[in-house]
Amino acid sequence: MKQTTEEQPNPLKLIFNYNNIFYSFFYDDTTACTHRSREYAINYVYAGEMVLDKGNEQIHVGKGECVFIPRDHHITLYKKPCNDERYCGIFLSFTRKFLREMYAQGSSYKVSADTPKLRPDVIKLPQTAELASLFASLTPFFDPNVKPQDDFMHLKLQEGLLALLHIDKRFAPTLFDFNEPWKIDILDFMNQNYMYEFSQEDLAHYTGRSLATFKRDFKKISDLTPEKWLIRKRLEVAYGLMREGGRKIADVCTQVGFKNQSHFSAAFKRQYGIAPTAVTAS
Repeated sequence: MKQTTEEQPNPLKLIFNYNNIFYSFFYDDTTACTHRSREYAINYVYAGEMVLDKGNEQIHVGKGECVFIPRDHHITLYKKPCNDERYCGIFLSFTRKFLREMYAQGSSYKVSADTPKLRPDVIKLPQTAELASLFASLTPFFDPNVKPQDDFMHLKLQEGLLALLHIDKRFAPTLFDFNEPWKIDILDFMNQNYMYEFSQEDLAHYTGRSLATFKRDFKKISDLTPEKWLIRKRLEVAYGLMREGGRKIADVCTQVGFKNQSHFSAAFKRQYGIAPTAVTAS
């Protein structure tokens, strides 16, 4: 399975994937990544600290704690040392194929039809005996020379799934919903997530459309391509932030989603006819 968390290249990290169970080691001060998972997942912090930035709220996950991340969710993760320990974490990804297999196995995964779903948000999980036992049994595999068998790791995914179901019965209708996502408003989604890097395939998926349907629907709302729309939106937000004053161009550039300041400056001048420095100086 391809890992769904997008991270900047970093020679000071190691990541191992054993049948959709990921082991992460980070050796530098802080590593940030944009998480855009298409699968449900739980992330356990073995050492160090992880901060999940939701924009309007931050969730701190410390040593021995675990967090549930819903599928199709966008969040920025900061993984950093704490108490002189580097960040080490275990990430379990529950693919739709795996969940379908588990659901087909029997009634133990089923709940009454009127059981509500969880709202699609990050959840810091309680420290249960089931989760403690699961992750204690997984820690020997932090040693990259000790490689587990796929069937063993598949069993551990089942344990993780059962641990969630025992925490809250609402996990069942949430995890075992195999319907395709409903269409959501394209412009609403892009206005909320303009700072992230999206391919057209990503935008189609996250708005509940096939690629062909997304292209057709987007043409109805804009004469621009999705890529050019996102660049224009970032520049408009950047212009407003710089007009407020008190912000460095480099900080604004990063905040609105540009990875390269020279690219930002060139695009800004094409759109507004002036350099960013002219706005901050006015």
